[in-house]
Amino acid sequence: MSSIVVTDAREATLLGKLQERIPCVESPFAELGAACYLSELEVMEKIRKWKADRVIRQISAIFDTRSLGYASSLVAAKVAAEHVDEAARIISEHPGVSHNYLRNHEFNLWYTIAVPPTSTLGLEKTVALLHEQSGAISTRLLPTLKLHKIGVRFDVEGESRPSDQVAPAYSEKNRGEQSAIGDADIAFVRAMQRDLSIEPQPFVKIAAELGIEFAELQRMHEAYLANGRMRRFAAVLHHRKAGFGANAMGVWAGPQGDQAELDRIGAQMAGFRAVSHCYERPSYADWGYNLFTMVHGKSEEECRETLRAISEATGLTDWQALFSTKEYKKVRVRYFTDAEMEWEKRFV
Repeated sequence: MSSIVVTDAREATLLGKLQERIPCVESPFAELGAACYLSELEVMEKIRKWKADRVIRQISAIFDTRSLGYASSLVAAKVAAEHVDEAARIISEHPGVSHNYLRNHEFNLWYTIAVPPTSTLGLEKTVALLHEQSGAISTRLLPTLKLHKIGVRFDVEGESRPSDQVAPAYSEKNRGEQSAIGDADIAFVRAMQRDLSIEPQPFVKIAAELGIEFAELQRMHEAYLANGRMRRFAAVLHHRKAGFGANAMGVWAGPQGDQAELDRIGAQMAGFRAVSHCYERPSYADWGYNLFTMVHGKSEEECRETLRAISEATGLTDWQALFSTKEYKKVRVRYFTDAEMEWEKRFV
């Protein structure tokens, strides 16, 4: 357990629960406190402190991009070292770019991008435009072909080992199909993606802002969880401040031409507790890796221990650990904003 983040077992339990679920009830912090032997006031004070200390990044809804009608992808770009900072700046200006990292590989700039259903350019043309603007030597689009696991939950309690297994909380089976998004849905998404106010009844306040009864907000919240549009409503931590100073993107050359075996291995990888993300993605002639696992650890060696445990369990030996060496951008995707279309208007 990291002494920098938590001072006792009650705090560790609270920080763990905040990452899992904030209940959409009239008094969510009182309910969380009751489960941790803390008062409502103590819970709010601790959350305010963790936010001030940049342990907690944000508390809000975590939506599934595809289910909201957005097109998204991981993108790998090969950029000349002397130009990479400027390239990253240009790419990060796109409002749909939520993560942008420098990693230790020939493909050195890695970013995630989402474009709305109203986009004139669409995903591929947007990435092609960013490729041209950034001066990248090569750009590879790596969309999710199959989601085996997504859900960052840091072990602040200090109880896990590299080989520990846990069932994924969210995977392909949880994702809803794309469906029409109405005005009421857009208003709900815009409100719930904001950082939750730390006050006794924050969800009651959101319902009042939307002009609906609190019971209706609860109904929409539960419906979004049930149909997969919302993965969860929870806290996201600054992993380094939470004591997890390293993260590695494990890339794996899984079997080609045997989808059943690729699915089996992907599901096996997703079962590792230390794996926060696990995807099947396309491979290319100059990029032979089709399985991706993101792991976090207190050190690079701890990340490698997890990846070695995955290699031993799956029998895959052709893999690499790509560590982030510089963070250019890391924010939550914000859906249905004016900024998305304003960016496009500059180029269309």
